[in-house]
Amino acid sequence: MRTALPTRLAWLTAALLVFGLLATLADARQPQGLPQTGLPVIELRIGEQVITAEVADTESARRHGLMFRESLAENHGMLFVWEEPARYAMWMFNTPLPLSVAFIDAEGRIANIAHMQPHSTRVHEAVREVRYALEMEQGWFERRGIGAGDRVLGLP
Repeated sequence: MRTALPTRLAWLTAALLVFGLLATLADARQPQGLPQTGLPVIELRIGEQVITAEVADTESARRHGLMFRESLAENHGMLFVWEEPARYAMWMFNTPLPLSVAFIDAEGRIANIAHMQPHSTRVHEAVREVRYALEMEQGWFERRGIGAGDRVLGLP
């Protein structure tokens, strides 16, 4: 006697395969990524320099960062904020513009600055525990004589 179970199982398997293929094709036609918008903005100061910074203070906002961003306005950047100090690291996956990142400790002192290349998966790490990272156009800190030990004011 023949049962319907193998036939139903075959149809179910085929339907799942077709659904998976269609979902994959639909996803491939979607834009590969859009810059995040709607983040809070604050004003920071380093010496005489005034910075307008978008604040990435959630896991999702930090993970997305400046991905897919084509440019930054002059003196604009993104401030990454973590709840607890640690030796955080940054990379440039899906980020098409060259950036410099200043790792900043809980007291507002710059620990170190790293220069990052577009789309690189190289990891750039803080040299000690920090609570913040400030990404700016590559070379921004250097052109203004800003370096390790300088104080950032206005941090949340």
